[in-house]
Amino acid sequence: MDMDGMKSEMRERFNQVDERFNQIEQRIDKIEKTVIKIEHEHGEKLSALFDGYKQNSDKLDRIETEVSKHEEVILRRIR
Repeated sequence: MDMDGMKSEMRERFNQVDERFNQIEQRIDKIEKTVIKIEHEHGEKLSALFDGYKQNSDKLDRIETEVSKHEEVILRRIR
């Protein structure tokens, strides 16, 4: 094989490698976008979950306060 043939073959292989790298970069970009989307969606879901937890906790605190008031009244009547 002559020098020009080797150069041509090397150029072709480099082009193939470049093409594969471009495909990999495109796949990585797509994966990054998907991960960002998932993180955003899960962040919203976690926020809603914690909001529900907070509301539930607040309601339990109010119920506990009311029960304590009733317990005091009952204990006064018993004495």
